[in-house]
Amino acid sequence: MVLQQFGGASSILYYASTMFMAGISATLGARVIAILQIPVTFLGILLIDKAGRRPLQMGFCSWMWISCLVVSSSFLLQDLQYCKGLTSIFIFIGVLAYLASLSMGVAGLPWVVMSEIFPINIKGSAGSLVIISNLFCSWITTYSFNFVFAWSSSGTFFLFWIICGATVLFVKKMLPETKGRTVKEIQATMAHFSSIG
Repeated sequence: MVLQQFGGASSILYYASTMFMAGISATLGARVIAILQIPVTFLGILLIDKAGRRPLQMGFCSWMWISCLVVSSSFLLQDLQYCKGLTSIFIFIGVLAYLASLSMGVAGLPWVVMSEIFPINIKGSAGSLVIISNLFCSWITTYSFNFVFAWSSSGTFFLFWIICGATVLFVKKMLPETKGRTVKEIQATMAHFSSIG
């Protein structure tokens, strides 16, 4: 959840219209985002029990990673005065792809996995700790986004790209599949992961 927030989840959603001012109408961009989020969220709900949590998380985090690279490269090209007309379209497409991946899985999957990983005796305390850390990281990222974006728009998304890449690696190495498994089976898998590291 920490990597999700430091990967730009909340700040990109909150400040998307600011990024669209570079060439796409902010009003149009906000409307397209609102319209896009509803069907992709339902698609994510349909996929979660069919495909499993771990493959979906890896796939959606990978799309976020690629999207951040597209947006970062587009802002860099825009700063260098190359392809100014196309870069605003690529920024728009990259942000939409990022937010679609977020809505389809990355925003909800960690909460599902969290509810399945923790044993019943610590679920309340552990869940509360996760929520507090998630909101705190969201606050840090959202608060600092304007400052970092003013410093370098491409650099901001390059940082998000690095963190999304770290998220993909974390999911690949550490996240157990929880679909259709008991807490004991999940705990045994997590013990195996901790003995490897």
